[in-house]
Amino acid sequence: MNMMKTLIATGVLATITSSAFAATEITWWHSMTGALGERVNALADDFNKTQGDYKIVPVYKGTYDESMSAAIAAYRAGNAPSILQVFEVGTATMIYAKGAVKPVYEVMQQAGEKFDQNAYVPAVAGYYSTPKGMMSFPFNSSTTIMFYNKDMFAKAGLDPEKPPVTWQEFVGMAAKIKASGASCAYTTTWQSWVHLESFSTWHNVELATKNNGFGGLDARLKMNSPLHVRHIENLSNWAKQGYFTYAGRKDEGNAKFNAGECAIITGSSSAYADIRKNAKFKFGVATLPYYNDVQGAPQNTVIGGASLWVMNGKKGDEYKGVAKFFSYLSKPEVAAKWHQDTGYLPVTKAAYELTKSSGFYERNPGTDVAVKQMIVKTTEKSRGLRLGNYAQVRTVFDEELENVWTGKKTAKEALDSAVKRGDELLARFEKANKGNQ
Repeated sequence: MNMMKTLIATGVLATITSSAFAATEITWWHSMTGALGERVNALADDFNKTQGDYKIVPVYKGTYDESMSAAIAAYRAGNAPSILQVFEVGTATMIYAKGAVKPVYEVMQQAGEKFDQNAYVPAVAGYYSTPKGMMSFPFNSSTTIMFYNKDMFAKAGLDPEKPPVTWQEFVGMAAKIKASGASCAYTTTWQSWVHLESFSTWHNVELATKNNGFGGLDARLKMNSPLHVRHIENLSNWAKQGYFTYAGRKDEGNAKFNAGECAIITGSSSAYADIRKNAKFKFGVATLPYYNDVQGAPQNTVIGGASLWVMNGKKGDEYKGVAKFFSYLSKPEVAAKWHQDTGYLPVTKAAYELTKSSGFYERNPGTDVAVKQMIVKTTEKSRGLRLGNYAQVRTVFDEELENVWTGKKTAKEALDSAVKRGDELLARFEKANKGNQ
């Protein structure tokens, strides 16, 4: 009997001990599929193995839109995740979601974790920051660059090592490529991101007033300026001349480039791995072209991708674990590996320097193009965008650009209409969030 009591007591004690020292679980909702999803799981596993106090549990919650909607519903129900991955166009929505998020600078400070915002790439960190500090943790950041088919360049009598640096150079090259028998000289993915948003920051001009929304909720669009109209008008003319082929609003153009149909494509730097895997031709990577008669160009392109937000209403232990995880993700060797494995930008300067000194860029030519575009001091006009209802605003841009490509509207008519319609969405967001500033 005494033996039985001892065994029961020992079992109870073991249970109490194990529960007292059980790792604190931290749920991380993300939107990464395929190889990227595997990398996310590996990051969590690697962190979990470094210590026993906290366990990061990654959960795929659908697309960025779906995940954000699910998180809002979960927050209202009191069971939101600790960490939520949110795409860059949702930044303003998250910042003004009063009470729903806990700023990253606060999480790190309260946990006593070393956190130097200057260690992060300025064009990346600045996008997710307020004057008080970083609101979310930069995770998977990409930017807009150009890829080109060296074999098609050679066939057209062009130097395969000299892609167009300016839009002025582009026209002559596109004409030669078309004359060589190519069915597609140039295409683009993500037209609004490339030709309106990045176009603006690359030329150091505003897409919207109030420094693209960083100065307040009353920002309004201004990408119907003479420079923007000139560029969209040029693209329209190039389409008529057979130099520009429109493939779709998202990344549909990648398939045309990968198949060797198009000689030049502009789009996300994160397409590099996919092109390297699928292209049966020699390709090059270059910066976005710019107009060399615009003062201040080139400046820096704008980021895409997503960041990690910390949801409010959690226990102190969870926040300590989140802070430890963010410190882990910021380690030069961890951040460098993520950059090299995925093609996303290095989020810290140290990760870039480590990648550079390891010879990675020499072994993989072109992988540093996006980084060089971004590792510059940003200006008030080039820091990024902070506009509400921006996913819907971008849809308006796409609709109006398509009106230009199909000949329904002139460039000026379409951009004037995009400003009018987009401003209505911004005004609606301002009205709904005025008390949350």
